[in-house]
Amino acid sequence: MTNQLSIQQLPASAITRIGEIDRTEHITLHYTVKDGQLIAETVDWQCPPWSTEGAGPHSVAGNIHAERPIVENGGVLLGALDGERLAGLAVLRYKLTATMAQLAFLHVTKAYRRQGVSRRLLAEVIRLAKADGATELYVSATPSGSAVGFYTTQGFVLTQHPHPELFALEPEDIHMIKPLV
Repeated sequence: MTNQLSIQQLPASAITRIGEIDRTEHITLHYTVKDGQLIAETVDWQCPPWSTEGAGPHSVAGNIHAERPIVENGGVLLGALDGERLAGLAVLRYKLTATMAQLAFLHVTKAYRRQGVSRRLLAEVIRLAKADGATELYVSATPSGSAVGFYTTQGFVLTQHPHPELFALEPEDIHMIKPLV
């Protein structure tokens, strides 16, 4: 499926393609942070598709609302495309702090998972962030085994000092940083 996959910078208007991502997943591991440590718990949850109604945090409209200002104000929207089919999206925010960029969004549609799509999107985010002078990359990861597992294998570590605004927005997420040196 991913033989012809290309990573492309997309125009800000393409943020509406978030609705094309199938986020469904069977989650068997859930993480929390306690006393500065990651704690894993076995679970049996089904992650549903993004809602097409309303503007909540797990809706298409809510995600567009959260990510559009980033890409319209100097950030980057990257798409992993298999021909015209969207395999994944990533959003990079430059200058979260003077030395830190943020991976604000990274989702791969279910049919393309475990094929290197996330790694390729992340590699391009890292390349762009480093080119802009960032020495660290911040992510607020969904607390699932798949997300936290991916980020830890890519060199992200739990931060003991979450970004206050991002932590206030997503206190349940696992806040991690990757050195870009």
